[in-house]
Amino acid sequence: MKVLTIGEALKIGQEMLQDDASTDSKYLLSYMLQCDFSYLYSYPEQPLTVTQQQQYYDLLRRRQDGEPVAYLMGERDFWSLTIEVNPATLIPRPDTETLVRAALEKMAPQMKVADIGTGSGAIALAIATERSDITIFANDKYRAALAVAAKNRQRYQLDHVYLWQGDWLTAVQADSLDIIISNPPYIADADPHFITEDIEHEPITALVSAEAGLADIKQIIQQALSPLRQDGWLMIEHGYQQAHAVQQLFRQQGYRAIYSVRDYGGHERVTMGQLGYNAKLI
Repeated sequence: MKVLTIGEALKIGQEMLQDDASTDSKYLLSYMLQCDFSYLYSYPEQPLTVTQQQQYYDLLRRRQDGEPVAYLMGERDFWSLTIEVNPATLIPRPDTETLVRAALEKMAPQMKVADIGTGSGAIALAIATERSDITIFANDKYRAALAVAAKNRQRYQLDHVYLWQGDWLTAVQADSLDIIISNPPYIADADPHFITEDIEHEPITALVSAEAGLADIKQIIQQALSPLRQDGWLMIEHGYQQAHAVQQLFRQQGYRAIYSVRDYGGHERVTMGQLGYNAKLI
């Protein structure tokens, strides 16, 4: 086997991956060598060891098969954090930072906040790094996902984040939360993107929802009426074409001050509503 240099390895990676080749091959090679991008370009003549070369080829083949780079590396950058991920958790997307920003804008000292369906814990932990004066509760239905969230919490020593296993807001104490946030499943099972993109490798339970992708969102909007305190906020991420439908669901349950926030791409990505007295009576 011919031993490759770093420069040759990058070129082969680009040829094997084609789509997004430059970015993916750089990420995989730097991950395998435990170096940054600048090292790759500063030392293109540096030879790989046979073991490194075999590991790199293995990563490239797995990427060719559609396995997401984040799973191959075991992590994804989100907000100011590097979040551990695995196939038990959804991979955090930049658009989800819209939810973090929206929540931070509504926060005041000593508030109690819940991130339901936390997965890797990315949203809750991003908020926790910005606000040490609040208490954050984060849950997930699946123990494997919570185990990843616990590792991420430990990594950043965010002791004001509390994890528990639960299905959305079932059995949460009434009038106990100031803000509830969630990035629930919102992809319709008939959506063609589900079978053509990397997301087919992610947990289907974190992606797909019935009723054209709105079933879980509808359930959360209904369940939040009890644990939310008066004037508390519910904030939900959704698909870029779902804002109108989600706003309607909020209105049907009596929320007020309902509006949507746009993501980095200019799409309405997060919808929120405030709990008024009338909502408690519905």
